[in-house]
Amino acid sequence: MMRAKKGGIYLALHALVLFYSLSALCSKKAASYPFASPGWLLFYGAVILILGLYAVFWQQIIKRLPLSTAYMNKAATVVWGLVFGRVFFGERVSAPKLFGAALIIAGIVLFALPEGEEGHA
Repeated sequence: MMRAKKGGIYLALHALVLFYSLSALCSKKAASYPFASPGWLLFYGAVILILGLYAVFWQQIIKRLPLSTAYMNKAATVVWGLVFGRVFFGERVSAPKLFGAALIIAGIVLFALPEGEEGHA
């Protein structure tokens, strides 16, 4: 039961990280519109809404996880940025970028291992 509960909080953390990553997507989209135009206001407003909701839910996450663990997993935003850049803006995904994303994921997985299990993974 305890393992399922911990898995649920990690799932919630990564859903929140994905949600947080949407702020960068909206921010870049807002930058493509003239300042204070309807499109700019829409996407900039979305950034503010996303960050406000993120702040509320982040408090709930860090209440349930060690702060170092929560911040380590926040690095997954780099991976989402890579995905969003490719999908929404047609940005090139190079081998070094993929290697860097793989290193980030590996670091998150290694950090998430319980103490004393590093040699058994």
